[in-house]
Formats: sequence, structure tokens, C-alpha cells
Amino acid sequence: MSQINKEDVKQEVFDLYDDYAHNRLDRRAFVQKLSLYAVGGLTVPALMSFLMPDYQGNVQIKADDPRLKSEYIKYDSPKGGGSIKGLLSEPKDNKKKLGGIIVVHENRGLNPYIEDVARRAALAGFITLAPDALTPLGGYPGNDDKGREMQSQRKPAEMLEDFIAAFEYLKQNKDCNGKVGVVGFCFGGGIANQMAVRLPDLAAAVPFYGAQPPAEDVPKIQAPLMLQYASLDTRITGGWPAYEAALKANGKKYQAFIYENANHGFHNDTTPRYDKAAAELAWSRTIDFFKENLK
Repeated sequence: MSQINKEDVKQEVFDLYDDYAHNRLDRRAFVQKLSLYAVGGLTVPALMSFLMPDYQGNVQIKADDPRLKSEYIKYDSPKGGGSIKGLLSEPKDNKKKLGGIIVVHENRGLNPYIEDVARRAALAGFITLAPDALTPLGGYPGNDDKGREMQSQRKPAEMLEDFIAAFEYLKQNKDCNGKVGVVGFCFGGGIANQMAVRLPDLAAAVPFYGAQPPAEDVPKIQAPLMLQYASLDTRITGGWPAYEAALKANGKKYQAFIYENANHGFHNDTTPRYDKAAAELAWSRTIDFFKENLK
């Protein structure tokens, strides 16, 4: 059959995938509901293949890019998972101290997309650390379905501690200037918001479509925020008005963008939810924001 085009797939299909990707539907129920849209020559296997991430053909910055020094390290997380693996990246032959960025993955561990994002940020002139919250369970398994299953076995509070420990590790790194921000996606966006609550010395936070903190926690936020949302992501974007009201009421420094006709996960260029224009604009804004706040 001919290649499936994003424009030919109903929004309800993307919403179903969102439910599946966030464990609100198991695989059997997902396939069953997806079958309702297998019409006009489409098959369920074809739709499944279309919706799943493609990590082979969508790497922007390769692991061996000669412009970068990129390596896996271990750091201590005594309140979290103990010893955590992370990808540490910075421009090759760097001679000066750089601003640091913690890159927080989605709800499936440190997959190739997030590693790629960490390298992109490093290439923009930062030292970055992308932790793998699945380390205590053996690390990202090479499969997102299994990764989601594994991540659901970890306690959310302990995973937050893993990323807070990453912040402390990067802040003390000899190549870091001591100013560290965070960018996170999906689950990672929620972690970015929580880190802003927990860390008074966080220099900047950019949550992409992340769950908002409770209003009573907003007064604790000191870091400037850049919040990235998708208009079709009613599940997360629906929480933005209350969050904005709390930020305004407490005089917090923030800017927010809602990308029209974009889905949750629009920055992830390995799935059909990817929106190139929105992703590139959001990322350029993110890098400019970090350049402003991590000098």
C-alpha cells in the first residue's frame, strides 16, 4: 500500500496513541480501538508502524559527531536510584566554562531522541547531562514499550531526586560555570516544573508539554520559565490557565507559547506527531532563552 501521510490520519488516532504512550491504554485496548480507523485500505499493522518512533532515520547529531565530546558517565543519587548513568556532552576542545543544561527524557528512559536533543544543546554551546532514570532497572532497554513499562516501576519521587542530583553534579563540573538550567519533554516537562519548585538556584527551566505543579508550590519558584505547549494537547495544555494565574499572582518571571495545530510530543522528530515548524521555532526560542540565562 502507499505511504501513510500525517494529514490523512484523524486526530482521534493521535489521541489514541497519546493514551497508549502514557499508559492509559494497554496494547490490546490500543489495537482494538485503532481498528476502528483501519478503513479505506489502511490496516492496523500499517497504522501501528506509522505511529511508532523511528530512531534510525531521524538522528540530527550523531553520537560520534566530531564537533562534540560526548560520553556516558555515572553520578551519585543517594536519595534516588543510587548510581545513575547519563550522557555528558560538550563542544570538543572547549577551553572555557559553559552554562549547563539537564535534559530530561520522556516516560520511557534515555532513548535515542533524547540523547540527540542533548547533543543538539551541547552543539549550541552548553555542557549537557541527559540522565537515564531507568538505570536502577538496567537502563533504557532499546524499546519504548518496554521502557514505559520499566519506568512505571520506579517511584516518581525517587526519579525526581535523580534529576536533582544530576543538577548538583553538573553544577560542580569543572567545565560548567555554575549556572544550570533544565529542559524536559512530556514526563521530563513535569520534572522541569518540579525542579523549578525544588531548586532555588536553578538558573532557567523549559518544560515542553509538562504537567504543572500545584498552585501552592508556585511561590517557591525562583527560576525564569519558558513554557512550551501544543494546542491539540488538551490533557496538558488544559492545565495552563490555572498555572499562569498562579505565576502571575506570585510575580514570577515566565513566558509561554502555545503552538497551533500541534500535538503533544510535537518536538519529537521520530514520530508522526512531529511538527517541524513548531519544533524548530520552540527549539530556537529555548536555546536563546538558555543563552540569556546561563551566561
